[in-house]
Amino acid sequence: MNFLIISHAAHHKIEGQYYAYAPYVREMNLWLKHVDQVEIVAPVSSVLDKTINLAYEHHNILISEVPAFSLVNYKEKLLSLIKLPKILWTIFKAMKQADHIHLRCPGNIGLLGCMVQILFPKTPKTAKYAGNWDPKARQPWSYKLQKWLLSNTYLTRNMQVLVYGKWPDQSRNIKSFFTASYFEHEKAPVTTIDYTQSIHFCFVGSLVKGKQPLKALEFVEKLQKKGKNAILHIYGEGPERKAIENQIQKRELEESVVLHGNQPKGKIKQALQDYHFLILPSQSEGWPKVVAEAMFWGCIPMVTPISCLPWMLDYGKRGMLMDDNNLDETAERLIHLLKTPKQLEDMASRAVAWSRQYTLDKFEEELRKVLA
Repeated sequence: MNFLIISHAAHHKIEGQYYAYAPYVREMNLWLKHVDQVEIVAPVSSVLDKTINLAYEHHNILISEVPAFSLVNYKEKLLSLIKLPKILWTIFKAMKQADHIHLRCPGNIGLLGCMVQILFPKTPKTAKYAGNWDPKARQPWSYKLQKWLLSNTYLTRNMQVLVYGKWPDQSRNIKSFFTASYFEHEKAPVTTIDYTQSIHFCFVGSLVKGKQPLKALEFVEKLQKKGKNAILHIYGEGPERKAIENQIQKRELEESVVLHGNQPKGKIKQALQDYHFLILPSQSEGWPKVVAEAMFWGCIPMVTPISCLPWMLDYGKRGMLMDDNNLDETAERLIHLLKTPKQLEDMASRAVAWSRQYTLDKFEEELRKVLA
C-alpha cells in the first residue's frame, strides 16, 4: 500500500531520517506498521529540537516538501496566493499515486487536502481531526470549512473521519475515536500522594496564549494568598515564556514557579507521577494527550470545560473542571477538597481506571480496523 499523509506539521531530514513533533510521530508510526511505502506532503524546517521531535520508523518514506502558509493577516494572505499553486499541484500529484489518503486536520495544509481529495472519490481515505469537533465551538472560519467538507458525504467520499468525543447529529462517515500514549506493558502501580503538605501543580504544553499558561500562574498565586503552599512546574517553550518570566518577577513568585523548558517524554512521565495536579486552562483542545497521560498516573487534571474534556473527566468525577474567568471560585472548591483527601484519592483512582482503558495496544487494534 502506498500511504499518503497530508500534514501541516514541520518535518526535518537529519542523517537520512525524517523527524517531526514527537506525539504525532509516535501515533503515525503505528499507522505505518501496516503500509509498504509512505509519502508525506508537509513543510520542511531546518530547525530540529530532539527533545520534542522524533524520527519516523519506516524504511520507505518520501517527503514532498511544500511551503508553510498563514492566513492571519493581509500580508500573509497575499503571500499565500503565490504559494498555493505549487502546494495544490504537489498534493494533487501525490493523491493521484496514493492507495490510501490520510489527512491531518485542522491545519492550512489539511484544508487544501480536504479540497483536493474531492477529485479522488474512489481512493480510500481517512482524516484525523485532532482539534475540537464540538459543533457549537467558536472557531476560525478555516476550521469550520474543514469540518463542513469532511462531514459532507457528497463531496467527501470513501472516507472515515476520526474525531474526539461523541457529538449528536453527525454524518455517517464521522467516527468517534481516541488517542493514547502508553502501551499495556507500561502500566505500573500508582503511589498514593499526600495531599496534606505542599501541593504541586504542573503545566505541560506549548507556552502560547491559547493554552493560557499565565492563568495557571495566576491560579497558584491565588491559592498562596488563601494560605496554601502551592508550587507550579511549567514544562514547555513558546512565545509566552517572556511574559511568564516577567510575571514571576513582578509577583515575586521565584520560589514557587519553576520553568523547566522542553523536556523528553521520560521526564514528563516522572513529573506526572510525582505531582498532585495537572493544570491546563486551555481555550481550545481536541483530545489533549497530556490530560490522559496525567490521569494514567493519578495526577488529577484541572481543565477548562472545552471539547471532549468534560466527558473525559466524567463531568468532574475524574478531575476538576475549572472556570478560567473565575479562578477564585475554582480555588475555593479545591481548598474544600483538600480538607478531605479521601475524595481526591477517589478522584485520582477513577482517573487511573478510565485512562488505562486507552492504551497504544488498543489504539493499534482500532487502526487495523480503520485501514482494513
